Amino acid sequence: MNGFRFDQLMNFTDEVCDFLDQRTGTGILGLGMPMRERYRYELLKFAVFLADTDGMIDTAEVMYIRKILGVNSIVQDLHTMKKRERIPYEYKLLIPEPFKVAVDADKDKGSYHPYQYQSAQILLDTMTIFGHDFLSLHENVPGDQTKHRYQTYIKGLKDYLTHFKVLYNGSEKKYPIPELEELSKTKGIMEAPAQSSFPPVSAAETETRKKEEEIPEDETFESCMNELQEMIGLMPVKQEVTSLVNLLRIQKARKEAGLRNPDTSRHMVFVGNPGTGKTTVARILARIYRTLGFLEKGHLVETDRSGLVKGYMGQTAIRVKEVVEEARGGVLFIDEAYSLTVGCSENDYGSEVVSTLLKAMEDYRDELVVIVAGYPELMDEFLSSNPGFRSRFNRILKFTDYSPEEQFEILEYMCRQQDYILDEEAKGPVMELLVRRTERKGDDFANARDVRNLLEDAIMRQAGRLINLGEQDRDALMVLKREDFGIA
Repeated sequence: MNGFRFDQLMNFTDEVCDFLDQRTGTGILGLGMPMRERYRYELLKFAVFLADTDGMIDTAEVMYIRKILGVNSIVQDLHTMKKRERIPYEYKLLIPEPFKVAVDADKDKGSYHPYQYQSAQILLDTMTIFGHDFLSLHENVPGDQTKHRYQTYIKGLKDYLTHFKVLYNGSEKKYPIPELEELSKTKGIMEAPAQSSFPPVSAAETETRKKEEEIPEDETFESCMNELQEMIGLMPVKQEVTSLVNLLRIQKARKEAGLRNPDTSRHMVFVGNPGTGKTTVARILARIYRTLGFLEKGHLVETDRSGLVKGYMGQTAIRVKEVVEEARGGVLFIDEAYSLTVGCSENDYGSEVVSTLLKAMEDYRDELVVIVAGYPELMDEFLSSNPGFRSRFNRILKFTDYSPEEQFEILEYMCRQQDYILDEEAKGPVMELLVRRTERKGDDFANARDVRNLLEDAIMRQAGRLINLGEQDRDALMVLKREDFGIA
């Protein structure tokens, strides 16, 4: 590759990461993790994502990771990481946080940028070559499934950079880098497929993870409530929402009758572990507010600290105002809201988010509902961090973990959605498996997400079983057996 060494590119990447740290404060997003460390962690996840197609992470792959990243992980550590990060199902759908920060820096053409607004491109090229070399470790050409993972993931990152107009070709790059076409000549790894594994980025998408959906104009209050009631489990949440809705309906009737109403906050706190349906309920609730006439649009704008905190004092307030403006007429959903206040000083940009948000909630009290979400203990700290929070967020909805029975219902629902069915002989053993998993759940237990990962793994095993047996008729393609769930 014209004398180019990968460690040279890693040096550029380290410099870019240091520059991005300067924009975001102390470490990535002001949370204390240096960007160099975070980006290497993303490369490590990428390696695990690529290596795990055959269920093995072999010695050659581990040695390469140690050599390039300086990570002294053993095979078991990598498998543990796979479980904790829920690779591969969710990883292939997520844009790594360093890319979001880099794109944000590249878009800011009015500020100083030592890398000609190409920091995201440098991160992309590093990941591209890292993945290529990782797959080239073996003498044989990587399997189609492994190559597909690599190709679709890199294409997804390219699509993301293209959307924000920060993708550059070889002649446009301002730093030394081998033409990536040269890599495509080795082992046929780099030819990209037409379809990306990332969700498409719409023209309206911003740094916030905006989750607007088409809301039918004729949608009714009853249809929204039915959708809520049909969700599996969540009985305390359903009861709390019903009580709130009843109050709002009576207040609406009193207003129409010319009666005064007490001042009632519609802002809420959702507490619970991952995968318990918090975002889904928030989206339904936004539409309920619209059908009752309390919100004009009934859409949901979802964000977190990374979508609100910017690199310099003053910019954060502007960004918060932009997000609030997007959410007016609907619901602003702030996930992991505790990260704005936990362990932060008065000079932290998270404090600027809080003060700006509290003012916006007052200014647009009839046009905006704010829902903050996160883990129970940390959200309690969040509410205690500012005297204005308790009065504004006076309604707390608790999302409990799903029981094994509810997880089984979710599994069957997911199967139906994808045209799979559980073999009758598999149902009992699968239920016992869910019971065991729930009994020994740790801090990384992710409820419905874990169920989705369980199904994903079963589908992978079923594919191998059917290929080996030569069975591909319609019934065989639909049935998941106990061995597909790793149950002997």
